Amino acid sequence: MANLEKRIRVAMEEDADLLIGNARVVNVFSGEIIRTDVAIFQGIIVGFGKYRAKETLDIHGMYLSPGLIDGHVHIESSMVLPSEFAKGVVPSGTTTVVIDPHEIANIFGLEGIKFMVKSSRHIPLDVYVMLPSCVPVSDMETSGARLNHYDLSIFADEPWALGLAEMMNYSAVIHRNPEVLKKIRTVKCKVIDGHAPGLSGKGLNAYISAGIKSDHECTTIDEAREKLNNGMYIMIREGSIARNLKSLLPLVTPENNRRFMFVTDDRNPIDLINEGHVNYLIRTAIKEGMNPVMAIKMATLNPAEYFHLHKLGAIAPAYQADLVAVENLRNFKARMVFKKGKLVAEDGHLLPGAMSEHSVYLRSSMNVRLPDIKDFEVSAEGNFIKVIEVMPHQITTRKRVEKARIKSGLAVSDVKRDILKIAVIERHLSSGNIGVGFVKGFGLKFGAIASSVAHDSHNIIAVGTNDKDILSAVKKVVYMKGGQVVVKNDKVIGHLPLPVAGLMSDKSLRDVKKSIERLTSAVRSLGCRLPSPFMSLSFLSLPVIPELRLTDKGLVDVEKFKIVPLFGRV
Repeated sequence: MANLEKRIRVAMEEDADLLIGNARVVNVFSGEIIRTDVAIFQGIIVGFGKYRAKETLDIHGMYLSPGLIDGHVHIESSMVLPSEFAKGVVPSGTTTVVIDPHEIANIFGLEGIKFMVKSSRHIPLDVYVMLPSCVPVSDMETSGARLNHYDLSIFADEPWALGLAEMMNYSAVIHRNPEVLKKIRTVKCKVIDGHAPGLSGKGLNAYISAGIKSDHECTTIDEAREKLNNGMYIMIREGSIARNLKSLLPLVTPENNRRFMFVTDDRNPIDLINEGHVNYLIRTAIKEGMNPVMAIKMATLNPAEYFHLHKLGAIAPAYQADLVAVENLRNFKARMVFKKGKLVAEDGHLLPGAMSEHSVYLRSSMNVRLPDIKDFEVSAEGNFIKVIEVMPHQITTRKRVEKARIKSGLAVSDVKRDILKIAVIERHLSSGNIGVGFVKGFGLKFGAIASSVAHDSHNIIAVGTNDKDILSAVKKVVYMKGGQVVVKNDKVIGHLPLPVAGLMSDKSLRDVKKSIERLTSAVRSLGCRLPSPFMSLSFLSLPVIPELRLTDKGLVDVEKFKIVPLFGRV
């Protein structure tokens, strides 16, 4: 109460801690740019105009925007720890993220969530959590953990837990699975995020009726329009693989823009450093013709209000002083970033003292029975096989039926037609489960690649032209305790260790970026031309994204939501 009374007195007459002078404030309430000074006390904005202050900072007419908010992101996909992630995104203007830690939760369960929360302390970035709703995402794969409603209830009332994360198993919602409904009830009146690609009609109505209020999987205007008309918030995603921003922007108007927000979902170190984070989405939207203040609102006020973060998302009295100073709204290049009224980044660099280093222990995540080369053999049970077709710049796939190349009674890779073998090896319970299938779109002429990053259960996934190189790549991943590998002629020609849950490095963001660039170059030497080959690979085992996927239990037809035979036309 004393601080509240003091804050009111400062707003009226006493000295503020900091006065940011000569600012052009982006007012996301009125849509105006207002030339004024901004007074801050104890990390909170107390007023506009002329104030006395212990410190005055003249920003010489620069634009002052609210700190940017990413409404849906998996930090694990940056392949670095939260502290390194903060070093990468805060200097670009991001001051708050809402994470779904379901990647690490699929490996370590509650222990994984605790790890992300503890690792996010003492950094100049507010990290809020949506509790993972689908661990595992389905029973058609093996994960390292299972989170039921009573597990989630442990964290449901924590102030950092904003609600229930993307409900990927929309079929279970529609068909009223008792455990899924209990999870929805567990978060009570908190937010529930959606994940329902292609869902329409009565199925969509039933899904929304469960209290699910957002979706980040829209890829077309028609899909987004139907969900918008049914009351959903549309999260416009621009990740490293799924890039939907330009496709969906034409739907946003001055009348409906309050129901849209920008998210990145999955963004790798190369894009974080070369393009940016949420600032890149703002910059791209403005380049596509969007009003700058509207674009900023979609990255600030809109997500703040959706997630009930009532002190964030705007520059006004009683709001947290998370601020970004830019010289030009159109390129939105952050010159200064303030977190709770303190300058934490300047000209693209985090300032000394902005965070305190600390480490959190996490055990090894590799518990795998090493496969034998015969485990990858596929006995020919027909002349036609179902093939997963990779779609560039999307995480959806197409189901194809192709004539199998058969050699000595075995179905094998057909390099000339770009039909390659794909395998998923269970790595949590040492069960020995291995799923084998075929994929089109990687373009490898030689060798194999493998990774312990494979959404969402993160078993080891590999693609290759021959079984020997696939086996070598898988073994290297195991020996590194997780990571990504490129093999040619039984020799490792590129590797990136990811010892933290098999998902993250303990190195810097820039070091990881360099390693990824070397890996990508190595994959290019094998013939692959996909923009992000390892990220494309990582989604091929996710059995809730249409149309065809592979898990350690077999080939999954997502539309049928069941495991199907590899051979056959249907």
